[in-house]
Amino acid sequence: MRRSPRALVPFEAMEKGSPKYQPTRLCFLVCLSAFIWVLLLHGHFVLLGGGPTVEESVEPEPVKLESPLVNVESISARVSNARVEKEKPPPVQPVRNTAGERAVTYPFMRALRTGENKSDPCRGRYIYVHNLPPRFNEDMLKECKSLSLWTNMCEFTSNEGLGPPLENVEGVFENTGWYATNQFAVDVIFNNRMKQYECLTNDSSIAAAVFVPFYAGFDIARYLWGYNISRRDAASLDLVDWLMKRPEWGIMGGKDHFLVAGRITWDFRRLTDEESDWGNKLLFFPAARNMSMLVVESSPWNANDFGIPYPTYFHPAKDEEVFIWQDRMRNLERKWLFSFAGAPRPGNPKSIRGQIIDQCKKSRVCKLLECDFGESKCHSPSSIMQMFQSSLFCLQPQGDSYTRRSAFDSMLAGCIPVFFHPGSAYTQYTWHLPKNYTTYSVFIPEDDIRKRNVSIEERLSQISPEQVKFMREAVINLIPMLIYSDPRSKLETLRDAFDVAVQAVIDKVTRLRRNIIQGRTEYDNFVEENSWKYDLLDEGQREVGAHEWDPFFSKPKDKQRDQSAEAAKNSWKNEQRDQS
Repeated sequence: MRRSPRALVPFEAMEKGSPKYQPTRLCFLVCLSAFIWVLLLHGHFVLLGGGPTVEESVEPEPVKLESPLVNVESISARVSNARVEKEKPPPVQPVRNTAGERAVTYPFMRALRTGENKSDPCRGRYIYVHNLPPRFNEDMLKECKSLSLWTNMCEFTSNEGLGPPLENVEGVFENTGWYATNQFAVDVIFNNRMKQYECLTNDSSIAAAVFVPFYAGFDIARYLWGYNISRRDAASLDLVDWLMKRPEWGIMGGKDHFLVAGRITWDFRRLTDEESDWGNKLLFFPAARNMSMLVVESSPWNANDFGIPYPTYFHPAKDEEVFIWQDRMRNLERKWLFSFAGAPRPGNPKSIRGQIIDQCKKSRVCKLLECDFGESKCHSPSSIMQMFQSSLFCLQPQGDSYTRRSAFDSMLAGCIPVFFHPGSAYTQYTWHLPKNYTTYSVFIPEDDIRKRNVSIEERLSQISPEQVKFMREAVINLIPMLIYSDPRSKLETLRDAFDVAVQAVIDKVTRLRRNIIQGRTEYDNFVEENSWKYDLLDEGQREVGAHEWDPFFSKPKDKQRDQSAEAAKNSWKNEQRDQS
């Protein structure tokens, strides 16, 4: 309760001895009495009546944007100098509740309360999308010929990023929903799917998370070969500078922001400023470390990137298209026990691909699709999918880095994947794949092949037909969550890879916000270099310990990163070879 300045005018006038406004003695006593009652009432309601609790506390007035697609200049004009301080994390405002205890309010409280509104179908799922200047996304598509040295990406960025439709000449696909999708096209596919997201909001104060539609993968792809580090870092630095000037950034310092890059994490983790070093430093910039970056391959030693599936060739527009495909994969006759599509890596002494190829060649129950010397069948979606559809198990050793697109193509075909390194799937795609990997895959450690010359055929033959059927059904049931539906439509009852990833980000941000309110951290004694372990914890677990996969990730970190950067470089060399 505030005092009215008007009540002080007669009193102040008397104190100054102004003859024009001299009151009578009785008037003076009445005014003095009223003044004392005002003070008493003010003290009663403020000190004894109680301030708002955390749930009822008054929040800082949010910056409301009329549209998610507003011009950055118009926003700058609306944010006056008096509000520049909102770019910094707002200070915690202490208040008192009825028990006299201290309670605090945060600028994201309104977003949390929105999630409790049971009458709102979008409760807790609102996404605010930054309206980035076109140089961060659309301008790249206009210059699509510059996105790769060896591939004309203009063709592959058509149809909202799905690429040209595939003809079903051999009957391997269905007649609709199949496209020649480039494995690095997630940037544009994800952004176009976001445009169709049912819970977009123009009001950032109620957003569960904030999406940054920067084509990070396309950006670095332009400059990986023949450009200095300044050029490689330029757009990323520009983006961070733009974001940090936005009022939305100040709410959580960017910890509620996320972006997508359709490349492996090592393209964004340059360790030094030497011109010969690989990639850019996007994921090492302090501001970017607060954001969540979704990539097709994440780092096991860092906490700010998360693995999402490579795109496959299947992008259904309707639920029925998915159901038809799943039923077809259940009923196929599979004449091969196992198969492998790939090329050896003679330049990598630790690769087991050569031994896998040798074993397959000697086996009567293995189908091999050799991809060396630019064999055309390896670049034919029809040939690859036909082989996977006719196999019970599909071998998925490491590629040039931990992961391969082939793993997702094989599961799309209902083929049970066989992994040889946990970094190829189990520690990568924890949002999309079950933690119990034995339900849908087979794991054969690399050293069993490299050092012990274990027979893959013998190992797979030991799995009973009943278990094979159970595992294949698990794989087929995973298909909806591993594919990206057509961005021009929306599945009705099924969640695709996009839906799973967005919900995982929302859950992550919501947990962080609640932990901030409770004054606690999500994990005890968190060690970032053990990031891969935390993703495998069960609900309620807060600490990690020794793990069976420690030998796969326990080598000196910098050496591992150097090897991964080299692998990223090799993947580009192999892309060049494939296109030659």
